[in-house]
Amino acid sequence: MSAPAQTLGQSARIIGLVAAAHGLSHFYQIAVAVLFPLIRDDLGVSYVALGATVALYYTVSGVCQTLAGFAADRFGARRVLFAGLLLGAAGALMAGLARDYAMLVAAAIVGGLGNSVFHPCDFAILNARVEARRLGYAFSWHGVAGFLGYAAAPAYAMATAAAFEWRGALVGAAVVGLAATGVLWSQRDSLYVAPADRVRRAGEGGLGADLRVLVSAPVLMCFGYFVLIAIAFVAMQNFGVATLAMHFGASTALASTALTAYLLGGAAGIFAGGFLAARAARHDLVAVAGMAASALFMLALALAWVPAAALPAWLGAAGFASGLTNPSRDLIVRASTPPGATGKVYGFVYSGLDVGSMATPVFFGWLLDTGLSGAVFYSVVAAQALTIAMVLNLPARRTEAVTRGS
Repeated sequence: MSAPAQTLGQSARIIGLVAAAHGLSHFYQIAVAVLFPLIRDDLGVSYVALGATVALYYTVSGVCQTLAGFAADRFGARRVLFAGLLLGAAGALMAGLARDYAMLVAAAIVGGLGNSVFHPCDFAILNARVEARRLGYAFSWHGVAGFLGYAAAPAYAMATAAAFEWRGALVGAAVVGLAATGVLWSQRDSLYVAPADRVRRAGEGGLGADLRVLVSAPVLMCFGYFVLIAIAFVAMQNFGVATLAMHFGASTALASTALTAYLLGGAAGIFAGGFLAARAARHDLVAVAGMAASALFMLALALAWVPAAALPAWLGAAGFASGLTNPSRDLIVRASTPPGATGKVYGFVYSGLDVGSMATPVFFGWLLDTGLSGAVFYSVVAAQALTIAMVLNLPARRTEAVTRGS
């Protein structure tokens, strides 16, 4: 179902509200983790135990994301989104009030449950409420807001912890989340989407029909695509500094700068990709070209053809090429989604990010432990090559892009 005609201001309001919710979810994803050194010293727990809470958080989020998509289509995306916002704030509050490890575990479960709702709800709202010709921009700002949430969390957490200790920082994060939820609630009319299950024609619904949608070839391939891009992102975000230091003999400062350039390049690419997606006639070609370019950048790193001093610029370009594909990627998922299934399909497909994030850190750690730093980059190249193959074989890849004149 297409969104009704809108003014630019109406579209911007809806996009801004959904993007703000997405940014808050990314803020919560790492707000606790950046305080681990302080939490470890205070509660006397190991980094292994603290890392296990992160794994639990993403496991809960990944498992529940598809269920959140079903809930969004059944009860309405707006209602489920606000439940997720409140659970995210509750998770931060529980972590801030924790006096023992068990409370941190409980906080991770609650926070992961809250995190599970954002992708299915956000995309259900954007697809239903934003005109098709502006969806490229909508998906772009949605992605950029996530990166901004990541960037804001460390700065906020360390600054507030210096003044109020780690517990005060996390309680404050919960207050920030509740305040943001209040602002979104005041604009809730802009976020309303009729539950998809209510507008289906007779005979279209049912659990069996929903499951057939999720196991259809296009949806499974989109899921696999997200698993693969998560593998590449985990390799760089979590192991990029160590890999660059080992492979190029780069200092920690230089490697950290290069990783920052990669992440900033990704955000810039997502922003530019929104303009490209709004004008492109073939979203599949945008995705293929961006991933191919990024894979070539990574291949040069694997072969150690890049001078160490050029690493920040090189990785910034690699991140830009990868980020450029994101809005087109989300439009390809949209083209693969049957009417009335937006929440559950986006929930299932985006759970691939959690699967990829859970499945590969041990492998990359093993590569570094055995001195195979180049293999980390080769793994990224392989994952990106497989994403290209998946896009080229998607039945919906030739769906014509929405343009400004549509």
